[in-house]
Amino acid sequence: MYNTDTQRQLFDLSKQLLKATEQPSATEAKAESEQLHAVLIYHEWRYSIKNDPVISDFEYDSLYKRLEALEQWYPDLIGPESPTQRVSNDLTEDFPSVEHLVPMLSLANSYNEEDLVDFDTQIKKLCSLDADAKIEYTVEPKYDGGSIALVYEKDLLARAATRGNGALGEEMTNNARTMKSVPLKADFSKKNIAKVELRGEVVIRKDHFVKMNKEREKEGLSLFANPRNTATGGLRMKDPKELANRGLEAFVYQLGYAVDQNGIDQLSSFDTHFEGIEMLGQLGFKIPDKGMKLCKNINEVVAFCREWEGKRDNYQYEIDGMVVKVNSLALQDKCGYTSHHPRWAIAYKFKAKQGTSKLLSVEYQVGKIGSVTPVAKLEPVTVAGVSISSVSLHNADFIQGKDIRLGDTVLVERAGDVIPYIVKPLDELRNGSEQVIEFPKNCPVCETPLIREEGEAAWRCPNHNCSAQVIQRMIHHVSKDAMDIDGFGKSYVERFHEEGWLNTLADLYRLKYDYIAGLEGFGDKSAANLMEAIKTAKANPISRLLFSLSIHHLGKKVSKLLAAEVKHVLDLQKWEVEDFTNIKDVGPKVAENVMAFFQNPENISLLEELEALGVNLQQTEEDQPRQISADAPLAGKTILFTGSLQKMGRKEAQEKAERAGARNISAISSKLNILVVGEKAGSKLRKAEALGTVEIITEDEFIRIIEN
Repeated sequence: MYNTDTQRQLFDLSKQLLKATEQPSATEAKAESEQLHAVLIYHEWRYSIKNDPVISDFEYDSLYKRLEALEQWYPDLIGPESPTQRVSNDLTEDFPSVEHLVPMLSLANSYNEEDLVDFDTQIKKLCSLDADAKIEYTVEPKYDGGSIALVYEKDLLARAATRGNGALGEEMTNNARTMKSVPLKADFSKKNIAKVELRGEVVIRKDHFVKMNKEREKEGLSLFANPRNTATGGLRMKDPKELANRGLEAFVYQLGYAVDQNGIDQLSSFDTHFEGIEMLGQLGFKIPDKGMKLCKNINEVVAFCREWEGKRDNYQYEIDGMVVKVNSLALQDKCGYTSHHPRWAIAYKFKAKQGTSKLLSVEYQVGKIGSVTPVAKLEPVTVAGVSISSVSLHNADFIQGKDIRLGDTVLVERAGDVIPYIVKPLDELRNGSEQVIEFPKNCPVCETPLIREEGEAAWRCPNHNCSAQVIQRMIHHVSKDAMDIDGFGKSYVERFHEEGWLNTLADLYRLKYDYIAGLEGFGDKSAANLMEAIKTAKANPISRLLFSLSIHHLGKKVSKLLAAEVKHVLDLQKWEVEDFTNIKDVGPKVAENVMAFFQNPENISLLEELEALGVNLQQTEEDQPRQISADAPLAGKTILFTGSLQKMGRKEAQEKAERAGARNISAISSKLNILVVGEKAGSKLRKAEALGTVEIITEDEFIRIIEN
C-alpha cells in the first residue's frame, strides 16, 4: 500500500504537523486537515495492519487532537472518511437485520489429512480433471472470532454486519468504524469497483486479551472467558466508545461481491482468489498474509496445515484451523455450491482445545504468602491431546461470578494449549443435584481464620508459620528467579521437609550432606553437587535474596531497585514509607509490605541467622547502579539485535551494549537508533531499512564500537 519513499514522506510530514499549534485560516485548515487525514490513516495502517508503529501513542494522539481542533474551528471539514469519525457519539439501541449482498455460507470441515486428500479428489471430479492433475490452492488461518461482512460504496464504508444466519446479519456499522483495521475509505474505484461486499473475521490479539483481563482483575471485574467470546460479544456492544477499548481487529479474507457503477460484475476481472486478497492488502485492509500460502498441489496443502498446527500457539491470534480454497475462480465456478457451503473450500480443523467434564470436588492450596487457591478436580478429559483432571478456579470471585457448582458439567479449555481453564458451567445440563461451592472460612492446613484485604481478590491465611506457607516459601527461595540453587527443586524441598530437615529458610543452609547422600536415589555425588550449588548461592547479590523472602508484592524489579540503595539488607529496618516511594516505580503498597517485614523481630532474626550461616547480606557490585559516563561509546542510544550472532549470545550482547551506555529495546520503531544485524536477519531488518532513520551495523562493527 505504501512504498518506502511514501512512508518516509508521511513520517516526515507527521513530525512537521506535530509542531502546529495556532488556528490557521480556513484555506490553510483545509490543506492541513487533508495532510492529517493522510498521516493518521498511514499510522493506523502501521499500527493495526502491520503491527509495527513508527510513532509513539502520544504523538498519534497529538496529531488526532490537532485534527479534532481543526474540525471544531471549521465544521465543514468533517467528513465520513475522517479518522475522527470512527467512534460515534450515539448509543446503538438495537441492531436491525440487513440482507447480505451474497449469502455467507458455512464451510465443510475436515479433521485429518486424509480428508484433505479426499477433498482434492472431489475437486478433480467436479472439474472433470485427471486424477494426477495439480490444482493450485490457497491456505490461510481460520480465525476464531466473529464473522462480518463489510460493504463499500463509492469507496466509503457504507455498512457492516455480523454473519447472522448467513442470509441476514445484524447491522453494526458504528461498531465497525471504531476498528482502525477497517478503512473508512478504500480506493476501489481505481479498480473499477463501485460497490463491494467483503468477508472478514473480527478477533483480538492474545496479548491484548491477557492485558485486558489483568486490568479487569485489578478493578474487581469479572474476567473475559476467551478471545473469541470477547470479540463476538464486542461486535454487539451498544456503545461504540466502549467497544473501541476492546482493541478489536478485522482480517478480510474474501471478495464476496463486486460490481461497477453500472451494476456489472467485477469479480470476473480476477483470475484467482489470491489476486483478490493481494488487492485488498494493497488497498489497506488487514489480510492473513503471514499465515497465507499459495500451494501448488494438495501435498503442499497438507504440509502447510501440519506446520501451522504445530505453531499456532506462537501466532498472535487464536486460530482453530486452516481454510483451504481452490485458487482459480474459474474452477470455483465449476465446483459450485451446496445450500450449506461452497464445494471449492474446506476447513481443516485443528485438534479440539475444548472439552466437557464433570466437576467432582474442590481442593484448596495455600501459597507462599498465604493465598488460598481453589483447584477443581475433574473427571479426566482429553483436550488438545492432553488429559486434564485438575484446573485452577483462581479465587472465590471466579467461582461466584461463573456460578460454578459441585457436580456441574463444565466446559474446559487449554489456553494456548498449555494452561487448563474452565470457560463456564453448562447450567442447562443441571439436574438439581449440584451444590453451591462454599469457600472455606479457615485455612485448610492450619485452621487459622482467613482474611481478605481491601482491593484484593484472594483470601489469605495470616499465619506466617502455617506449614503450607513455610514449604512454599522454601520452594520459592531456591527457585531460579530467586536464589537460583541449581538442582534444588520442589521435590527436594518437600522430601527434606518430610525427613524433618527443613522448617525454615535457614535450614536450607545447614543441611547435613552425609544424611542426604544416604537417602534412596541420592549418593555422594548428588550430595556434593547440592552442597556446591548452595555454597555458590550464598554469594548471590542481595537483590536475589530480597526477592527470595516472599514479601507480598515485592517482585524482581523492585528488589533490584532496593538493592541499589542499601549497603546491607538490614539497613531497610530504618526506612520509612517515603524512603521507598521516593524511588521511581516503588508504590506505597509494596513500601508498606517491605516495612512490615523488616519491623518484624522474627524476620530480622531469620536474616541474622542466614548471615551467620554465610549468606551474603552486603551490597555487591552487581547490585550497585550502573554508572554510565557521558562519553561511553553508546551513551544515550537505543539498540536492538536481530538474526543469529556468531561471536556472542544475545543476552551477552545486550549486557555489553548496556555497559557501553545503550538501552535495549524490543521492537523496530522511530525510537530505535541502532540495529545490530546477525546472520539470517529477517523482517526487523526490512522494517529498519523502510524507516530510513536507523543505523544498521554488523556484529563485528558493534564489537569495534564497544571496544573503542
